[in-house]
Amino acid sequence: MLNCCLHFCLNGARLPRPLRSSHVNSYSNFSAVRSSADSAMAALNLVRVAAVQMTSVNDLASNFSTCSRLVKEAASAGAKMICFPESFSFLGPKSEDSLLVAEALDGPIMQKYCSLAREYSIWLSLGGFQEKGHDTHLRNTHVIVDDAGNIRSTYNKIHLFDVDVPGGSTYRESSFTEPGKDITAVDSPIGRLGLTICYDLRFPEIYQQLRFNHDAQVILVPSAFTPVTGQAHWEILLRARAIETQCYVIASAQAGKHNEKRESYGDTLIIDPWGTVVGRLPDRLSTGITVADIDLSLIDSVRKKMPIAEQRKPFDFWRPASL
Repeated sequence: MLNCCLHFCLNGARLPRPLRSSHVNSYSNFSAVRSSADSAMAALNLVRVAAVQMTSVNDLASNFSTCSRLVKEAASAGAKMICFPESFSFLGPKSEDSLLVAEALDGPIMQKYCSLAREYSIWLSLGGFQEKGHDTHLRNTHVIVDDAGNIRSTYNKIHLFDVDVPGGSTYRESSFTEPGKDITAVDSPIGRLGLTICYDLRFPEIYQQLRFNHDAQVILVPSAFTPVTGQAHWEILLRARAIETQCYVIASAQAGKHNEKRESYGDTLIIDPWGTVVGRLPDRLSTGITVADIDLSLIDSVRKKMPIAEQRKPFDFWRPASL
């Protein structure tokens, strides 16, 4: 019996905690507790997912070893899918390092991960993989692999991180990365997935498109936020995207010090369509997984009771008024 059902409560009662997450206090005052019959039906719509928190380094073999261990742990916990952070397979101190390891999706690195999915009969979200691009650029690619080891879908990161972070750090992802052009959604055992990567999080338009034009139910945000931007904005942005799209948001995060030049904020989160954090590791810098159950009936319930899809204005409604 799955033991991570989520319920809406008028009285603010504490909800059951998700498996392998920290002590997250989850509250909601949206509607009354479901009846026993409703709860039994909801259990049929529960599917387990794992989200990874890790510290990737500039060693392909070491990172694969870590990923393998976490896949085994997720499969043992009954997860149907495990979601890895951006740069899961490699994270070096210089942009040129990523160019050196970039390869095609049918190359040996990705094929090892496909074999891992097949071995444990689990779906993988692998975002951002360093896919070989044109000339001196790579593609930051989010790859979805099914439980038979087949690549089901890919998404190339659209919004590239060209930013001067407060405190002195400068990033120019566009200097070595080709921007993507296409929005991507794909069906999976945990629902219809909307694919994004890291800096995309700051651009709500892509999330609106995924929800209203591509029917996303679960949005994936593999990331490697900086400590400065993560402390200020990480959880706020993720919960906002979940609330405004009425989707689950799964944000797997790079965490801690990768090398002398790179450090990531961490704090892997799973957030439900009401904006409640339902999965989180106790330590935002540790390596591990948080596991929670995606409740597909909860998505339907939130959307039915707050029907923003019917109430929203079309994109062309906001054209400038004529004078």
